[in-house]
Amino acid sequence: MSESTKAESIVKSLKEKGLTIGSVESLTAGLFSSTIATIPGASEVFKGSIATYTKEEKMNLLGIKKDEIIKYGVVSQHIANEMAMRGRKRLGVDICVSFTGNAGPTSEPGCAPVGRVNMCISTKYGIVELQQDFEGLRNEIRSACVEMMLDQLISILG
Repeated sequence: MSESTKAESIVKSLKEKGLTIGSVESLTAGLFSSTIATIPGASEVFKGSIATYTKEEKMNLLGIKKDEIIKYGVVSQHIANEMAMRGRKRLGVDICVSFTGNAGPTSEPGCAPVGRVNMCISTKYGIVELQQDFEGLRNEIRSACVEMMLDQLISILG
């Protein structure tokens, strides 16, 4: 199934269930929201996206504490969870997804390796944590994690 077909399926399911979605994106920098927005009628369910590409924006736009970023690192499940949970409240949506990771081309010592991506889906019922180590070039990693999220959402929305 193509990304477009997956996005169409998600938009249709959200409409049928009367649910809204938003995203908080770091390494994807809006790629998920752009994928959803290609579907006609997406505005009925897609409320918006917050691009927090830097740690400063994670702090400024979402209120994530500097101490948390220092303790866990920006590429961590903890930060992905915080991004999704805080984004859900900030955007006023039923479902919020988040992406943080290292798409390369380099990794600093002691930091997440190239290809490591942490994602989260936040709903009023709780969260779904996703971590994956992808291989490939920068934009291949970014596309792969968006596709993985689309698959997860299809699975959850049934």
